[in-house]
Amino acid sequence: MDAHVISLANQKGGTAKTTTCANLGIGLAQAGRKVLLVDADAQGSLTLSLGWEPDELPITLYDLMIKAIQDRPVTHGEGMLHHEEGVDLLPANIELAGMEMSLVSVMYHETILKQVLEPYKHEYDYILIDCAPSLGMMTINALAATDGIVVPTIPQHLPTKGIEKLLESVHQVRRGINPSLKIEGILMTLMDGRTVYEREISEMIRKAYGGKINIFGTEIPRSVRAAETSAEGKSIFAYAPRSKVAEAYRQLTKEVLALEKQREEHRAEIGR
Repeated sequence: MDAHVISLANQKGGTAKTTTCANLGIGLAQAGRKVLLVDADAQGSLTLSLGWEPDELPITLYDLMIKAIQDRPVTHGEGMLHHEEGVDLLPANIELAGMEMSLVSVMYHETILKQVLEPYKHEYDYILIDCAPSLGMMTINALAATDGIVVPTIPQHLPTKGIEKLLESVHQVRRGINPSLKIEGILMTLMDGRTVYEREISEMIRKAYGGKINIFGTEIPRSVRAAETSAEGKSIFAYAPRSKVAEAYRQLTKEVLALEKQREEHRAEIGR
């Protein structure tokens, strides 16, 4: 069975995409799944949050994509980093910012990342892609390689407006490049349950989208400890295992695994 590829995507920044990618990935690894994380953001935030200095790495996702563009061979496992909490990482740094220009003149430029990931699909249960906070060519490449999207969003007006733009892009990618692309779910992050405004925005999103898109029951609380994990190069499970955030990410992991079970049951029904 090939890996289930999930992109963490929202063109608005500051929605805890990277934190969610790292903690969901490590949560799935703790549940016995083999997980590859892919940093598809030139800021290298995922790479940094897992303890590596992006600018000191000899090989990153940029190098692998350039080799794919130039049809040059890639050594299996080239550039791969192994994190002590049981996940692997294809890292990124600022060089990836030049990829947009490199892709412009390439035939099938939307599928270069998919080509890079293809050799690894049979080795992992999950591949999680941390997308840049934009709808540029790198994000389109991620969506072309993706089975399902998780959309982290914070309970504020502008980031929720960004959901509509993302849904438009998903529709276009589904129509032209990747017809099997699905929305895995919208995830409310950085929640402060004490404010009425945030609860109202959360309820508004559930009413507006809940009928057609899965909205995760888990809400990730706002926490200073969660922000500190990136400086430590650890997940919230290692840094503050008894915190509310750690418990929330455990619950999110369970919801994602429940979706996995639904997919398996669906495949079994089709196979009958």
